[in-house]
Amino acid sequence: MWQCLDSLDAQTLDKRLWEVIIVLNGCSEPWKTEIKQYIQSHPLTNARLIQTDEGGVSNARNIGLDQAKGEYIAFLDDDDYVSPTYLEALAAIATPDTIAASNTVAFSDQNAHLPYAIEKEYRRCAAKKTVPYYVAKRYFRGPWMKLIHRSIIAERRYNPRFAVSEDSLFMFEISDKMRFVAFTDPQAVYYRRIQQGGASRQLSRMQRIRNGLRVMRQYTKIYVRGRGYKFSFYLTRLLGTLHGMMVSQKKIAT
Repeated sequence: MWQCLDSLDAQTLDKRLWEVIIVLNGCSEPWKTEIKQYIQSHPLTNARLIQTDEGGVSNARNIGLDQAKGEYIAFLDDDDYVSPTYLEALAAIATPDTIAASNTVAFSDQNAHLPYAIEKEYRRCAAKKTVPYYVAKRYFRGPWMKLIHRSIIAERRYNPRFAVSEDSLFMFEISDKMRFVAFTDPQAVYYRRIQQGGASRQLSRMQRIRNGLRVMRQYTKIYVRGRGYKFSFYLTRLLGTLHGMMVSQKKIAT
């Protein structure tokens, strides 16, 4: 948490141009008091703390989306952090139909650098500067490393019925309003912590299969009911989910 907040405090983008919404969900003290003290002692302009007793990642993200006032949205998990130029670099290239995406590095709880498929995706796509969103498909496993215009998200929200793959489902649902992904320079980095006790790694193979079938059914509902979804992108979501149902637990992180 504190490394995350410190990285926001160190941003080079003028702090008057952006807000920080901290959602403390499923718990209260001592975190509530300590976060309030941090905000008071650091120049995080427009920082707001929202506490709710209801847990769940989807609930927290939805509260943040409902409370956000800005034209663009960026997500940052509390155990991750970003480089000082992260927001400034993203803001320089984002547009209403183009999602800005940064470089990324994955690390373990012991701060060891981990292999990460999205890091490879950055190196592949960043050389082209801007690509159609479906070309950078691995970037849409979750909302991190991005700056997204509010019109792309609109009134869509996370589905709280899914405790696993909720990020991928949300990103697919808003893909009907996407056109391009533009990439920052390599110095703008989202540092993503891969925890050994993540939800997907706690599931047995049978549980992964059951959950995967539910997720595939939800992808299909979104695709059939909506307009503007690209079939090839929909297909990659299904294949990715199918792969996740079959791989060993050790490989889920990458």
